[in-house]
Amino acid sequence: MKNLNSFITLFLFIGLNISYAQLNKNELIITPEDKQIAEEKLKLFSAESDLPISELITKIGLSFLETPYIVASLENGLGEKMVIDLRELDCTTFVENCLALARTVKLGKTDFESFVAELEKIRYRDGIRNKYPSRLHYFSEWISNNHQKGLISEMPNMNGIKSDKTINYMSTHPEQYPVLKEHPELVPSIAIQEKALTAKGFQYFPKENIPNLYKHLQHGDIIALTSSIEGVDINHVGIILKKGKEFYLLHAPLSGKKVLVSDGPITDFLKPASKNNGIMIARPVFRN
Repeated sequence: MKNLNSFITLFLFIGLNISYAQLNKNELIITPEDKQIAEEKLKLFSAESDLPISELITKIGLSFLETPYIVASLENGLGEKMVIDLRELDCTTFVENCLALARTVKLGKTDFESFVAELEKIRYRDGIRNKYPSRLHYFSEWISNNHQKGLISEMPNMNGIKSDKTINYMSTHPEQYPVLKEHPELVPSIAIQEKALTAKGFQYFPKENIPNLYKHLQHGDIIALTSSIEGVDINHVGIILKKGKEFYLLHAPLSGKKVLVSDGPITDFLKPASKNNGIMIARPVFRN
């Protein structure tokens, strides 16, 4: 729950897109080491640009093994500066950075600016960064919005069931979010947008039917563990690794304090007592 604000969405904020080329030093949070890591990975994997994106994202993800965990690294105020942090990752930023790096490589590019542009496109609603409300905080919306952009496919989830859960955690717990605590006037608008998200619902695979999930799960899928916690859509995210007939999770868990591969299969995250009640699939796609 400490990094729950990595998953939860705010209301729609319409504005002008700001590309990396337009960013000035006051709009970007980065260290020279972050830039170096990005450039080294782009150069390293450029020789494998012909790989399917599902294979490329897993290879890039494995290159981050042992990277330390950090909580809430994107939280920098209402202005929402563009954060590039590859030295430390949480579960969401791990997935976002792997997808952005893979897409940049598939585009045949190795420059840092192209990577930042891909990351910005992934992280923000309709690819437009304009203050804190524009970030895709709820991961179920992250999936649907990136599906609309053509970056991932949510179609595998149509083989599951529809959730009619009420999503309202941010509006009912604004004190847990620094920006909302400082700007309580945003809460009513957030509540309106949460109602829209609730009305739309989302498709997922419940843990009571693992065989159906396994029929549709693939190596390289981004998966989201759906939540039984009131008001919350997603508890955790990661990348699927298939070994033989079993599926494991490549992820950045708070409990492990670093990027790692799960010791047990994905079903270990879906035990009866777990607060994870199922899985959503976000399948990376690439259309040049």
